[in-house]
Amino acid sequence: MAEPNIPRQDLDNQEFLKLRRATGKIAAELESRLKRHLTTLRPLFIPRKLLGTYVKSSSQQEIHGSEKAFAELQEMYSGICDNPFQLPKKLQPPLTAISGVLECTPLEYSLEIENSTGNSVTITSPTKFLLSYQSECPLKRLLNMLQKKEARQPEEMRQALLCHMTLVVFLKNFPVLSSLLEDLRYRVEIIKLERFGNLPAVLITAPLDTFLPNDDFVQEVTQLSGIPAFQEIIDLDAVENFPDTMKDTLNALVNS
Repeated sequence: MAEPNIPRQDLDNQEFLKLRRATGKIAAELESRLKRHLTTLRPLFIPRKLLGTYVKSSSQQEIHGSEKAFAELQEMYSGICDNPFQLPKKLQPPLTAISGVLECTPLEYSLEIENSTGNSVTITSPTKFLLSYQSECPLKRLLNMLQKKEARQPEEMRQALLCHMTLVVFLKNFPVLSSLLEDLRYRVEIIKLERFGNLPAVLITAPLDTFLPNDDFVQEVTQLSGIPAFQEIIDLDAVENFPDTMKDTLNALVNS
């Protein structure tokens, strides 16, 4: 994902320390709640319910619409598998079994700081998470393979791509599940991860605004820590004004 257009705010050191502590606590709670929700919803996201006999499973049952879903997956996969992954374009069914466990990973992106002689800073979002089926090759490991920091494992690379893309196709074919997640106060969208050849992926966001300090402040903090990493900061006013989608819907009906 490209660097988002995130708001900037000036902070002094005392404000930063207070907000960083609060952000850390809120981020941990958001991730914990999301994981609990995903565990509860897991039976609704079984890959076999989408792909039927096109994926290996203990229950080889024909599923209506699985041929169309597999064709969608094949088209999506063939669009990115060659560059930069150098993988064969043709998927051979039945696919290797895809775990039904849903994983969430905090969104990371690179921030290029102007007039900086150092490397870019890795920014982590406390409110945005990438969703996929569980894979033995998470995105960080996949990136290491692309950057030749780790030996290529073509089968694991392919499975990593399918774990993201299968969930994208799943939500396209069962949009009611996106509505269910939105009823739980998450925003669901499909994005493309530029560092991974525009890999389609599911992004889920908790409705809290975040911001970054100015570049000089970010650079100062990362230089002091010796780690080129920084976390977006949650706007505490957004916590006070946390939206209630059901309340908003009901108010709209009353006032219409």
